[in-house]
Amino acid sequence: MSTNIKVREQIMWNRLISVVEEQAATLVRTAFCTSVREAGDLSAGVFDAQGRMIAQAVTGTPGHVNSMADSVGHFVAKFGENGLVPGDVLVTNDPWMGTGHLHDITMVTPVYRQPTADAATRLIGFFASTAHVVDIGGRGFGPDAGDVYEEGIRIPLMKFYKGGVLNEDLVEILRNNVRERDQVVGDFHSLVACNDTGRRRLEAMLDEFGLPDLTELAAFIFEHSERATRDYIAALPQGKHSYEMRVDGYESPIDLRVTVQPQGGTMYADFAGTSGTSRYGINVPLTYTKAYACYALKCAIAPEIPNNWASLRPFEITAPAGCILNAPFPAPVAVRHVLGHLIPDVVLGALQSYRPDLIPAEGASALWNLQMRFQGAREHNRESRHEMLIFNTGGTGARPNSDGLSTTAFPSGVHTMSSEVTESIGPIVVWRKELLPDSGGAGRWRGGLGQRIEIGAHEGYQFTLNAMFDRVAFPARGHHGGSNGGAGKVGRDDGTVLRAKGSQLIAEGQRLVLDLPGGGGFGAPAERPAELVKRDVQYGYISEAEARRDYPHAFD
Repeated sequence: MSTNIKVREQIMWNRLISVVEEQAATLVRTAFCTSVREAGDLSAGVFDAQGRMIAQAVTGTPGHVNSMADSVGHFVAKFGENGLVPGDVLVTNDPWMGTGHLHDITMVTPVYRQPTADAATRLIGFFASTAHVVDIGGRGFGPDAGDVYEEGIRIPLMKFYKGGVLNEDLVEILRNNVRERDQVVGDFHSLVACNDTGRRRLEAMLDEFGLPDLTELAAFIFEHSERATRDYIAALPQGKHSYEMRVDGYESPIDLRVTVQPQGGTMYADFAGTSGTSRYGINVPLTYTKAYACYALKCAIAPEIPNNWASLRPFEITAPAGCILNAPFPAPVAVRHVLGHLIPDVVLGALQSYRPDLIPAEGASALWNLQMRFQGAREHNRESRHEMLIFNTGGTGARPNSDGLSTTAFPSGVHTMSSEVTESIGPIVVWRKELLPDSGGAGRWRGGLGQRIEIGAHEGYQFTLNAMFDRVAFPARGHHGGSNGGAGKVGRDDGTVLRAKGSQLIAEGQRLVLDLPGGGGFGAPAERPAELVKRDVQYGYISEAEARRDYPHAFD
């Protein structure tokens, strides 16, 4: 291939990335739900006519992006080219066809093009986007349901727009089955708007470069991405490596286990040995397991390669049917993120022998999502209700050459909503949000810190918390002699200890207090330079008493 052609293809690739970034930006700007417009809990991407992901927006979570990469193929298989017409927009929130739970809405817009005046209009690709909506009916966002039917409305693969005409019946069903009807319906339309932005920008791009469709560019991207990824895998040392991790679970602890093996340019990850399904909604559909397993593998093995259908092909993810990471329908799956976000820790743990220079210690990992239902507690305001969702996170694990990151969402990458925005949308007061001293595991490199959050309701209100927290009974483990991170805690301001999972009441006048877990340390604490220990004490990251216990050499 000539240099000129390579340069031209690279320019088109860069332009395509700008198209999907603008697609994602439209979703952020138009979304009603704070989890999207403030936290970035979304994904956006462009796909070829076969439903293969060509490019994704950087804005978005791996769980959404990588599971959406599979979900568009389900739409193609159902409708085919003959079942679609210009103006159609497709939708689903099926956990096994989409991104793992009912709260994620996946919207897919077919793109049609007439390359020349005398040519027929034909399907050339799709834009897809996913966003988490605050409510989808049922019990609400929480782990207590006994099956997926209790968790809300399940929308099959269907049309939200038919030839440009809105499916009013579906909208009416939504409005009559969710608590935050205007917000939820508004978010459906924001997904449509963002895909349409992508479609219009793509048409302008194809006109500019004189391309009839995406075939040429997709072939270039796929060929180079897959070949480069397989080359990285082939360069790894041979052999199988396993890792296992025990986490809180709900009714009993859960064991997550994986075995990884590179072979013939393919990296295999098998979750055999993982615990069976739970009675409650912490189960994970295989699509979400694959999404976060692929993310961890790609971060460790081929981080520079663009994330698309071809660069994901070399990763083969399997889990035994009926295990908690391959939950069958109709298992409850509402908070599948709790275990799903822990998958990268397990996978990265198994990769330590392949990339000892890169793999961090375990981190808090799973988001501490706060799903709260505020309700008036007095006679005059009992009908006042507000559904709210806030994202928070603990610390990441220490790395081989640096400390862990404090209160940073890995692997999801979502942002924390600001307290000011949170307080503007409901009867909530965020009394305290601060780094939690002594929560990062000791080591040559210290784990990232968790945080303490204290929340109450306005006078005259109470709220119900749908707890979905982990790393309380089993904190993040350190690596290579590093200490464990601090465990999480859930309670009220009067000292009452609350359960880490399940629905619980915070009465009027009471406050919820959360201590989010920290990341594990890396390397022996005795190897940490004394100046770093003293700096941590000065900054308040470690108490002097804790520092003298864990790092006595720094005070000799």
